[in-house]
Amino acid sequence: MHAVNFSDVQSAASRIEGIIARTPVVNSTEIDKLAGRTVYMKCENLQHIGAFKFRGATNAIQLMGQEAENGICTHSSGNHGQAVALAAKQRGVPSYIVMPENAPRIKVEGVASHGAEVILCEPNLAARISTAKSVLDRTGAVFIHPFDNPNVIAGQGTAAKEMIEECGGLDAILCPIGGGGLMSGTSISTKAMLPNARIFGTEPVGADDAARSLEAGSFFPQTGPNTICDGLLTSMGELTWPIIRDHVEKIVRVPDEEVLEAMTLIHNIFGMVVEPSGAISLAAVLREDFKSLRGIETIGIILCGGNVDPEKLPF
Repeated sequence: MHAVNFSDVQSAASRIEGIIARTPVVNSTEIDKLAGRTVYMKCENLQHIGAFKFRGATNAIQLMGQEAENGICTHSSGNHGQAVALAAKQRGVPSYIVMPENAPRIKVEGVASHGAEVILCEPNLAARISTAKSVLDRTGAVFIHPFDNPNVIAGQGTAAKEMIEECGGLDAILCPIGGGGLMSGTSISTKAMLPNARIFGTEPVGADDAARSLEAGSFFPQTGPNTICDGLLTSMGELTWPIIRDHVEKIVRVPDEEVLEAMTLIHNIFGMVVEPSGAISLAAVLREDFKSLRGIETIGIILCGGNVDPEKLPF
């Protein structure tokens, strides 16, 4: 029994409707030719705060009662922090966001722009956790985990739900895996709405803990990640790993240079900026090892975010 089911996603969709943006799904004949298939892309880079994370944060904070009045705290490399900051602002409560000192500047500025208090820490999970604990002790705020929270996972699952509603039958869906909140929510929606669709994750070669875990059938934590995909540096959680283990067929590993090529391709065709973590699934469907898979004619992918420092753009 998993922590989240499709009825939770459906409830989340109703709860956050009118607060989150229903982002567009785009397609390109040029990309279809390169992939050898029809590829639909859900543009969560155009979501409020520039990433899918606003869905889960909004659902979780909307479900809170009086306990939210002292504020909301989280730790984040960027997008979840921005999402919590804006969702808390809309709820009218303070927010406290612990971020690694090497987080992209655009993401730190985004968090601060929504009135959150930003607390920087050393760039490792232990420092994030200890710093967040000190903030909770100081403020009495409530902690919202970036991905290992049932209400967050349910909210993230609404992106795939919308894409499937718009595209109809898809043979496969791909999305990136960091902590696994989006992948878990996507898996739950896909299995309920398209039981025969194949579900794939995508990961950087230099941060492939989920791929190693799935291949071994047991959890491997992330250690020493080395990738430009700053949103995919964390380990999966206690709630997300079982969902991924049970629903994801395969996780495609992608080198950073191919991620940069996918970012450039999206910009050249659509004029959109997508961050590395957002472009990795497109890079995956263009890899020969994925193109060799049979029985897949239509694919849905989630461009999960668009927050990247301008000087790090490859175009």
